[in-house]
Formats: sequence, structure tokens, C-alpha cells
Amino acid sequence: MIRVLLADDHAIVRAGLRALLSTAGDIEVVGEAATADEAVALCGATEVELVLMDLRFGQGHSGVDATTALRALPSPPQVLVVTNYDTDADILGAVEAGACGYILKDTPPAELLVAVRAAASGESVLSPAVATRLMTRVRTPDSALTPREVEVLRLVADGHSNREIARQLFLGETTVKSHLVHIYAKLGVKSRTSAVARARERGAL
Repeated sequence: MIRVLLADDHAIVRAGLRALLSTAGDIEVVGEAATADEAVALCGATEVELVLMDLRFGQGHSGVDATTALRALPSPPQVLVVTNYDTDADILGAVEAGACGYILKDTPPAELLVAVRAAASGESVLSPAVATRLMTRVRTPDSALTPREVEVLRLVADGHSNREIARQLFLGETTVKSHLVHIYAKLGVKSRTSAVARARERGAL
């Protein structure tokens, strides 16, 4: 029996996943968590083999933070990310944190069950769209934004000045400008507005 924990801040999503998993005779939902911290606490107190982890919660830590903490436990569960978000930064952050799989919430039910069984045994599981993104990034590594560059660009998208970005990320203003130069070069643009638009087109933001 595969012991599963559902971690998602939307009760209706957890209910849907529980209903689907209950149709499988070899999967048991042993708990639900509405926050990242709750997921970590439950896994520390209950035997869990696999966590179905959303990436973004309404408040507190993220799914990536929780994945990092879970994989550091003495008997770490496998983590399968189940989310609506498929940007390069989200995918790489989850994989680097230790998630063994990353699938989207529009995955057909039968495929989700296959993914759960595969992830529970430690196999890598990726939605086709996610796999395509990773392959594209591997093939064109020079044009891929680093996590720090994505952070800078997100703040640019929010309308912050270089000085405000430097203050928020604890960087020098010159360093922020240097990041922007690299971002422009990688995206093939010449302005802040164009950089944000191009990054969104690529799914990097």
C-alpha cells in the first residue's frame, strides 16, 4: 500500500485528489496539509511514502521550501509536485529541492495514478510539457536565466527601480545593473519592458 499525503492550500483540490486516489486499491491517503509547514510536520509524525505537493500556498513557505525540508528528514518521503505552474524557474527549483516528479493539474486521472505509483518507487515523472521545457533548457543553456536573474526580472515586472531591487535582494545597485545586462543579452532585448514580455513568452517568468 502506497501511503500518500496531499499538500495543497485548496480544499477542493485535496478532495478531488483524495476521491481519485481512493479508486486505486494500492494507494492510501494518510493525511492532508493546507500549508507547506503542516506538510513537513505531518511527515515528521506519520509514515508517508509520497507527498503530492503544490508549489504555491496562500501564505508561509512554498512547496519548494517544504520539499527541501522533507528530503532532509531521516526517512524522507518522495515528493511529486502537482501544480498549475510550469515556468522554468518553478520546475528547476522543485527538481533542485529534491522532487522526483513534476506534473500539471490538468493531467488525466489515469496518468496521475501511473505517476503516483512511479514516483512512490523513486522514478522520475514529468508531464510532457514540463519535459519539453527541461529539454529546451538543456539544449540552450546559454539563453536560460539563472534563478537570481529571474528574481531580478520579477521585481522589474512589479515596477521596482534598480535601487529598490538592490535593497530587496541585498545586492549592490551595480550588481543589479549587471544582472539586467545579462538578462537583456540572453533574451535578445534592449529594454526592461521587452525583457519582461520576452521572459513571459518563454515561460521563464
